[in-house]
Amino acid sequence: MNTHDSIALSPEKTLDLLLTRVRQRGDLPGFSKVVSAIVGAMHGEDDREFSMTRTVLSDPTLTQRVLRLANSAMYSAFGQGISTVSKAVIVLGTETIGHLALGLKLIDGLSAASLGTSETRNEMEKAVLAGKIARQVALISARRDAEEVVVSSILHSLGRLMVSFYLPEHWAQIQQEAEEKRLSNNDAAQGVLGLKLDEIGRLVGKRWGLPNGLVASLTDMPPRIDIAEPLEHTEWLAAVSTMSTHCATVLCEDDVATADLADIADGYAGMLGLEADAVLVAVDAAQKNVEQETADENGADEPEKQLLLPLGKPADSIDILQRGVADMCGEVMTSSTGQMMTVALETVYQGLGLSRAIAFLRHHEEGRYVARMCLGECTEELLPRLKFSDAYQPDVFHASLANDKMIYVEDARARGFASKLPRWWQNELGTSHSFVILPLMLNFHPVGFIYGDWHPSLPVSKIAPGEVVLLDELRALVVKAIEQRCHKEPAWAATMR
Repeated sequence: MNTHDSIALSPEKTLDLLLTRVRQRGDLPGFSKVVSAIVGAMHGEDDREFSMTRTVLSDPTLTQRVLRLANSAMYSAFGQGISTVSKAVIVLGTETIGHLALGLKLIDGLSAASLGTSETRNEMEKAVLAGKIARQVALISARRDAEEVVVSSILHSLGRLMVSFYLPEHWAQIQQEAEEKRLSNNDAAQGVLGLKLDEIGRLVGKRWGLPNGLVASLTDMPPRIDIAEPLEHTEWLAAVSTMSTHCATVLCEDDVATADLADIADGYAGMLGLEADAVLVAVDAAQKNVEQETADENGADEPEKQLLLPLGKPADSIDILQRGVADMCGEVMTSSTGQMMTVALETVYQGLGLSRAIAFLRHHEEGRYVARMCLGECTEELLPRLKFSDAYQPDVFHASLANDKMIYVEDARARGFASKLPRWWQNELGTSHSFVILPLMLNFHPVGFIYGDWHPSLPVSKIAPGEVVLLDELRALVVKAIEQRCHKEPAWAATMR
């Protein structure tokens, strides 16, 4: 190790070196774009529920795990039988689903990063265990959103992970300084890098665009015995995260010091509004959870089955459509138009095994139909290009809208059919083999439609009569939601027709 390069760096040089290594090796944990998408969906002003649904659905493994957790005993108060991500987002909220998605992607990303040095692997294991301890603490406390607590606690080690992964020679120096001078790694980093590890974590969190409150919680908070008033939310997150990280560090040692765990619990219990014994029970539950997961993984005969993206119409399409319609029936009186459209779009997308599902709305003032939402094979550049005039043209889309009739085109390339396909479709969606149009009609006026298509590589599947009935029910429920919004917001209704 070249000690000259690793001692007494200034904060500026440390950040420059860190960013240079990030560019060279790729982002740890290699998911900054996904993190940005999740955070953007959490705090977007328009169609938050749809943005979150689309972000989760873009990752099959994340989709499966979100649905599994949404149906777990942990969220039993919200009911069971949640079959779509869009319903999970409505029931649990974008904040909870966003934090859940962040936590899952963090763990996946850290697991991938652990393929690097053993030091990073050790820090990753501590971070994951800290998240599990924090979840158990959140479950016995009066605080809301356990998923935010988990994310905060995993990220509490972000500075340690970044330094151990990208600056291993400086990490070794920090550990040496800490041992020789009896300092914490956090304080030793100040002398080696000019920045404490939690400061580095906050700077990286800002770079990823994490919420300000979450970034602020990424600070080491020393224990305080005398607490006059309950901690503010960000301080409470920092306290849980610090306590969970300290406990995880002890538990990951070869010889677990029970007395050290008791001291940590005593130091932080009052800050968390809990008894020390309750904190220790939570720590023990988290450790047993990890042991059980390890045993399950080692005893598994085959890898966990992943939820695949649609590959043509599934065998259980009727069941998927029925569950989606049932979800919509339960939400139609309380959900917004955007929420209902999101559930409908996901139901059609999954139930028919589409390659792409798009929701169009009619803007009367603009005199055209405009694409608003898209699931599946959609690029950011595609959606703004999907628009066309509402003036009648002799094509298959206007025929469906004029007659309020679902149209299924089995072979869009059939001889003589090209004249029925509008130019905008041929230019933007013309690679599709088959497609379906579900018109949305309010008071005999078309207000939009749901479009779905299948890639040419997928097998051609007809739409059965039973599926047509369910798709008609789905259309009616979306129109009912639009009608309710028209009554509540006359100005919005005027733009529709």
